[in-house]
Amino acid sequence: MTQAVSAGASAGEGLLDGLHTEIAGYYSQKVLTHGPTPLGVDWPCVPTQELRFVQLLRLCDFAHPFALNDLGCGYGALLAYLARRHRRSRIDYLGIDLSPEMLVEASQLWAKRSETGFVLGHTSPRVADYSVASGIFNVKLHQPTEIWTRFIETTLTNMHATSRRGFAVNFLAPLAAGVEGKTELYRCPASVWRQFCEEQLAARVDVLENYGLREYTLLVRSA
Repeated sequence: MTQAVSAGASAGEGLLDGLHTEIAGYYSQKVLTHGPTPLGVDWPCVPTQELRFVQLLRLCDFAHPFALNDLGCGYGALLAYLARRHRRSRIDYLGIDLSPEMLVEASQLWAKRSETGFVLGHTSPRVADYSVASGIFNVKLHQPTEIWTRFIETTLTNMHATSRRGFAVNFLAPLAAGVEGKTELYRCPASVWRQFCEEQLAARVDVLENYGLREYTLLVRSA
């Protein structure tokens, strides 16, 4: 059966409370408007949503049972993908999200799935083998870049601390020179966050690019 608990805030993260509240409100409104669909997590369609999952899960060894944290889990779309593509794998899954409305949908959809839980919060309350986060850094809303950068640094550090073997995240890639994008979207060269993970987290990083979306995925393995 699914379970819902509240994940406590880590020390020193009080400055990000307002940002967390804004993110929660944004995605709560999306899922209330569109329901448990890709549009409900501000993404256009299932095929490209699952293309992201393919890249993130390259981190995982499906030959053996493992525990997985899914940060920004939304309504649990990753579980649907796992059920189709990795149905024989034993995965102890925990979804974490800032939006209570998202977790209501997730808990209803996956109430009968064993080894599945959901928590409300911005970081995992447990250490798992792997952690993944799909698209959580892309929509910075109206937050200053400095605050958004702090949010990313804190989140990556927390994911590293709660992942025994490693974690995977994705980012939007910069647009071509002269092309203007939406100001509410965050784009950054892969070298910036690769360097952060290597130098600040002492991790080994692989960058996945050119898989059909204007973005990249970082596979961050514990040294």
